[in-house]
Amino acid sequence: MELNALLGQPVALPSLPRTVALLMNELAQREPSLRRLNLLFGSDPVLAARLLELANAPAHQLTRQVAGISEALVLLGSAPLQTLVSSATLGTAARAVPGINLQQFWRYSLHTAKLARSLAGVVFQNPTAAYTAGLLHGLGELLIHLGNPQKAQSMNTLVPPLDMRRGKIEQRILGYSYTHVSAALAQRWLLPQVVVDALQYQAAPFENTAYEPLAGVIHLAAWRVRGREAGLSERELAVTFPGEIGLMLGLDIDMVLQQDPIDWTVRPDAADYLV
Repeated sequence: MELNALLGQPVALPSLPRTVALLMNELAQREPSLRRLNLLFGSDPVLAARLLELANAPAHQLTRQVAGISEALVLLGSAPLQTLVSSATLGTAARAVPGINLQQFWRYSLHTAKLARSLAGVVFQNPTAAYTAGLLHGLGELLIHLGNPQKAQSMNTLVPPLDMRRGKIEQRILGYSYTHVSAALAQRWLLPQVVVDALQYQAAPFENTAYEPLAGVIHLAAWRVRGREAGLSERELAVTFPGEIGLMLGLDIDMVLQQDPIDWTVRPDAADYLV
């Protein structure tokens, strides 16, 4: 399936049921807490994407595009937020996305966002854009599995969805990877170009004329979290560390690991998916 055909598929990306329930409860309050809304929207890639799409709609006539969840919340009122959340597709079924462990995917996305924000601060990039790009960077994988499940399942027999080699396998078989799909979705949602570029070039941040450092930040954050999900040892992390990308950003493996803001000892269930 060609990329344009995949993007034209009428599929709905799922959200974390617990987050949707908590948001509905918060929005039902007389004065919803902006801090609480920010935490909840910032824990779900699909809800965050839809929120930013709504904030960046042409009707608002903004002078610049919104990259952050908190700014989008200030711009929008409770009514459109309630409509957005109530229409969310819930990832309740175990196989809501065939071939994807959604609990793992949601956890992975949130951890990548947190680490990307932390790394962005070190290399003087926009932490807000980094968090957004980190949270949304893997959504293309969901669309590939929903839009072309048979092909996705066949690739799963070669490497699992969060394997570090996954993008290369998809590129070889499909002619594109989840990175291109994620970027195309972000473009469709009218997200800032810096976020689109970070998603587009995350697999090879410095092999393009755009030279987008934020893509390097996402690459390093995803490397760290995928390594954790795979249970890699310190030696295996050292072997797989993308040194060329780290060098371009002025980061070595120790610096990346030291910036890790995540408590990996916390039980990874849905209750922990808050920023």
